[in-house]
Amino acid sequence: MKINWSAVLIGFVVTLALGFISGLLYTGSAATGALSYWGVIGILGGLAAGYIVGGKIGSGAIHGGLATVLGSVVLLAVATVTTLLFGGVVLSLGVLGFGVLMVAFHAIPGALGGALGSWLKDRRTAPESVGTRA
Repeated sequence: MKINWSAVLIGFVVTLALGFISGLLYTGSAATGALSYWGVIGILGGLAAGYIVGGKIGSGAIHGGLATVLGSVVLLAVATVTTLLFGGVVLSLGVLGFGVLMVAFHAIPGALGGALGSWLKDRRTAPESVGTRA
């Protein structure tokens, strides 16, 4: 299967923008709220990537999951380096270890959103009329 990198990039940008906005809005909120927000953000980012790529549901799921995982890896790298600078090596290794587990959890809502996005795009396309013209 060919990967549409522009769809993955758009899903990544949507995920990153929504994550940044929610981080500004919900700073200091409870942990259960933060866990529900990353799921919604992953679904919306995957939805954008899946809608852009269209086609089969499996293709949308792969693109949506790839977009959210790419965003998670970039944010994990930033968090690890920042923790290394301000928290030390041991704390940075803890953030890295926990972050690797979270990357797998971010792929699931992204894949679900991507599948939903490609299904919605496939459903919205008008069927071609078959027959003779009058």
